[in-house]
This record gives sequence, structure tokens and C-alpha cells, in this order.
Amino acid sequence: EGFQGLPKQKELGVGDFSKIPNGAPGVETRMVLLYDGGVVQKRITLNRWVEITSTTPAKLMGLFPRKGTVAVGSDADIVIWDPRTTSTISAKTHHMRVDYNPYEGRKVKGKAATVLSRGEVIVERDKFVGKKGRGRFIKRGSPILQT
Repeated sequence: EGFQGLPKQKELGVGDFSKIPNGAPGVETRMVLLYDGGVVQKRITLNRWVEITSTTPAKLMGLFPRKGTVAVGSDADIVIWDPRTTSTISAKTHHMRVDYNPYEGRKVKGKAATVLSRGEVIVERDKFVGKKGRGRFIKRGSPILQT
């Protein structure tokens, strides 16, 4: 009979392997997993969480100070975080185009309530409210390795 657990997303690659999503899904759950497992569990401070999820990646990609900080002249990419919300991670509710989640069923505390990109609200209460096509490519610069 064989293994029946292969995710449906592999069907996307029939005839064109480049349509198969790469890697494991996680971009949507990264911040909440680090918040719940780090800040809530008192393994890291709130400031360290911001460094891990925002400032340091911007520096490593050579995008700082345009990204990764709230300062005059920066892009005003801001996440307004609700530390009290609890939820259960599930492929049924995530927004990624993949039909499984490696953290399926995990209960977490904290959630992005509102997301701003370049000062404009683009996500409000789990709904994308931004203008389609407003994103733009930003060429990375030289990394800043000292944090």
C-alpha cells in the first residue's frame, strides 16, 4: 500500500518541478514561535527578540538602517504585537501556500495584530489589506556583522 502521507503540495510540481515550494514552511510562524518559546518562557528578553527577528536580519542582509529599526529616514516597517492573544498553529489557518505545518497543533502566546510596511497598514486582524503590487525589490547591501 505504501506511504500515503505525502503532502498535496507536491502535486504542484507534476510537469514542472520549479512549482514545488522549497524547504519547510515557517516564515509565518517564526515570530510567534520565537516569542512564545523565548520571551514567554523567559529564555530571552523582549529586546533580544526584536534583535533576533528584526534588527540582526536587517544588518546581515545589508539593509540596516533602512530596515530593522524605527528611526527617522527608515522605512517604518512595524509589527504591532499583541502579547496576550493565544492561538493554535495549523495548516488550516495559515496563509502560506502549503498544506502542512511542522508545528501543527502547537499552542502559542502572542500574535501580530497589525503590520505596517513603509508606514502603511498592510495586515489587520489576519487579513491582508494592503494594495496588491505595492511591494518592491530591495537590493541587499554589505552585511554589518557587529551587532
